[in-house]
Amino acid sequence: MGKLGPTEIILIIAVLLLFFGGKKIPELMRGLGKGVKEFKDASKGEASETDNKPEKL
Repeated sequence: MGKLGPTEIILIIAVLLLFFGGKKIPELMRGLGKGVKEFKDASKGEASETDNKPEKL
């Protein structure tokens, strides 16, 4: 597989818009970003901020 050119990127964006619609895409990207951040933190061995806070009873 080679690199993606501008035509392929435009095609991918168009397909995403057709499948998910304009309102759902920001929510999907936000979830993807959180997942990537959690993966990076876990691979570094760092505990997340929520793990360090005591639970409320």
